Formats: sequence, structure tokens, C-alpha cells
Amino acid sequence: MQFDFLKVKSPALIGVDISSSAVKMVELADTGKAHYRVERYAIEPLPKESVVDGNIINLENVGETVARAWKHLGSRTKLAALALPSASVITKKIIAPKNLSEHELESQVESEANQYIPFDLDEVNLDFQVLGPAANSAEEVEVLIAASRKEKVEDRLAAIQEAGLKAAVMDVESFATQTAYELLARQLPGNGRNQTVALVDIGASTMHINVVHDHQSVYLREQSFGGNQLTLEIQRRYSLSAEEAELGKRNGGLPENYEPDVLQPFMDTLALEVARALQFFFSSTQYNRVDHILLAGGTAGIAGLDETVGARTRVPTLMANPFADMAIGPHVNARKLRVDAPALVIACGLALRRFDA
Repeated sequence: MQFDFLKVKSPALIGVDISSSAVKMVELADTGKAHYRVERYAIEPLPKESVVDGNIINLENVGETVARAWKHLGSRTKLAALALPSASVITKKIIAPKNLSEHELESQVESEANQYIPFDLDEVNLDFQVLGPAANSAEEVEVLIAASRKEKVEDRLAAIQEAGLKAAVMDVESFATQTAYELLARQLPGNGRNQTVALVDIGASTMHINVVHDHQSVYLREQSFGGNQLTLEIQRRYSLSAEEAELGKRNGGLPENYEPDVLQPFMDTLALEVARALQFFFSSTQYNRVDHILLAGGTAGIAGLDETVGARTRVPTLMANPFADMAIGPHVNARKLRVDAPALVIACGLALRRFDA
């Protein structure tokens, strides 16, 4: 069975990112010439353990959080673009003859998928997209296959259906990040051309590293490290509940020694994790340098984190802001959006699917 991981062009669409800590929504409008306006966005925290390692554990909690986020968004649009965690999706590029019919190409994709997917095809949702001409032959094309276990897809569909929304697109988080990178690159010298850029998405429990060279992804890696470590240390240090620690982390009000004794050591450890990730990248590819680091994800919004990472890695480091060149709609607080922008990279990439040609 096919599902539209790679489906293009939709009417008005909300990008919905269901992470392990929050539901994030973004709605964009086109202002012409590949420029956009942020119409609305919302970030709604998820109850703890509702989503673990990208898997929806408590469907009711997630559905209720999606409903609250959509209410706070204030949009009439009920069509959504969703993404599966990269770890839940098997992707493979294959080469196929250029002149195959759609049916013939589907048959070849299924045949190839049988070789690479360790499940019965009846148990997966499968999709494919022709990427373009093959590098070494004018008579062949490169085709991207994406497949995921049906229950992974169905859980996300059920979560948004609980909130009265309908999925128009099912993407992959790494693909959504790549889509948003086209906007992020505008922050870089020469729009990122001929440069190697590490996009580091730091979530609650996992750090995702996507290295892009000249706008093409060349390396993906996950590391078990995230903002939960900071929450746990706040709990331990100040004898707080998980909820109290999370609120203190987000809204302030923690004791005076919090920044020097808890926050700065956490940032130093995070910077060390980023440096280690770059060393893995250098040792397993032909690349020996990174020109820029872009920090994304919910944990990336900590003031001064970019400077700490830049000092440790000796690589120019910026907070990822896909909205930097966008117009701001009347429903959006521009100052708050700048703070929240790193957490909204995947949701923004999903919202951009509305404008696919």
C-alpha cells in the first residue's frame, strides 16, 4: 500500500511537528517570488512520556495536545502536513530506466523494496519519487523509496484525527529539515553555496545531526542527548518535580546560582556533544571541515548557546531561524517568534509543502 510521504502541492496547509516534548504548528502564506509570510504558529507542551523515541505512547494525550495547539493557532485550516521520525522510515535511492510507465516504475519499486525492507510489504506504507536524471546515464533516473511500518503512520494520523484535522502530506523529519534549510541558507554567506553546514537539532532526548554540502544532505546521525538532561539536573539540584523543573527552565524563577552552576555546565556538555558529532562526521566521510553550524530544536533557544558551541567547535554558529526573511502576519508576536524559531524548523519545513511545484 502506498502513502504520500512525498506528495506535492496542497491547498492551505498547517505544518504539524509532533516531537517528544511538544506539538508545534506553523501556517505560512505565499507573498510571491518565493517569499512567505508567517500567518500563525503555536507550541503546545506534551504531557511527559506521551511520545518516547518518536513513538506515540499515549494517543489520547497527543490528540488532546494537537487539539489545544490548533485552538491556540486560531486557524480555520484543517489540512495538515505531518512527519515521521527519520528512525521510523527506511529510505533508499535506486536507479531505474528513464522511460518506464508509472505502473512499470511502481512494479520495479516494489521489487527493489522487497530487497531492502525487512518486513512484509503488506505491513508497510511505501512511496517513491523520481529525483531526476541518474548521475552516470542519460537513459536512467534516480528514484527515492520511502517506507515505514503502517502502525507508525496510523498513530500519527489517529492523533490529528482526534483533533478534527486531516493529513494531506506525510513527510519524514529529515526531509522536512532539508526543505527548511533552503530558507536557513539565506542566513549564510553566499546563501550556503559550496559550503558544508551542520544543522544540529537538539530535542528533549535526542540530538539529530544533518550535514549539508552545497544544499545536499551528505550525513545523518542521531545521538542520545537533549534538554531532558537539563530538566533532570534542575530537579536533582533544587528538589523539584519534573513539571516544576520544566516550568523553571522555560519561564525563569530558579535560584541565583542556576546559570553558573547548572545551565552553563549543561551548555558546555552540549557543546562537547556537538564537537564529538563533528568528529564522527570527519572520520566517516571524505569531509574534513564544517563552515557553519546551525542550532535548531526546542533546546537550541537557550541564550548564549550559539556562542558556547562556537567556542568549543571553533566553527561559526548561529541559531536557526527559517523565518528571518519572512513577513510577519498580524497574529504573530515577532519578538517571541525569534526566540521560538529554532524549535519550529521541522514544522516550517512541513508548512512549506503547501508551495511545492
